[in-house]
Amino acid sequence: MKKLTIIDYGAGNVASVKYALARMGVEAVLTSDPEILLNAEKVIFPGVGHAAAAMMALQLKGLDVVIPKLKCPVLGICLGMQLMCNHSAEGDVAGLGVFSENVLKFEKGLKVPHMGWNTIFKISEPLFKTIADHSSVYFVHSYYVPISTHTVAASYYGTAFSAALQKDNFYAVQFHPEKSGTVGAQILQNFIAL
Repeated sequence: MKKLTIIDYGAGNVASVKYALARMGVEAVLTSDPEILLNAEKVIFPGVGHAAAAMMALQLKGLDVVIPKLKCPVLGICLGMQLMCNHSAEGDVAGLGVFSENVLKFEKGLKVPHMGWNTIFKISEPLFKTIADHSSVYFVHSYYVPISTHTVAASYYGTAFSAALQKDNFYAVQFHPEKSGTVGAQILQNFIAL
């Protein structure tokens, strides 16, 4: 089985992603070393927390320059997906610019964070291979990416939003596959199989 590399920059759900992979029999290396990341076979970019603080952590380690240059398959999860975008309204911060989209805050009147199980639809391969339309996955987020040309799965909370994005070798999901049961495990397996 190929080794996975998880970007460890002090933002949230790194351990839960590693445990989810271990349950699947997949070994993962935690690192913030640019050299290891540039030579990795596959990279997972997780994240939970505040976008501006997380971007500062990436910049301190020089990872803001490294991540957009990665040539292997990369999977951003939750905040990782949002940081791969152009700009986030959370802390009014510039992102990594992998995706040209901007991250917006859910409208007033909606309870935030949007937390719990929700369905995804209009899903496409390869990340969602064998995943049925309207499958349920687990979300925890107060900010969202609007539907765009890079959207490969959508969900709805007050408005339709991007549940997943893809551009070239970069994949990203707003939900937490590591907390999304068998559906999430299959999505991780599909990423590993890329």
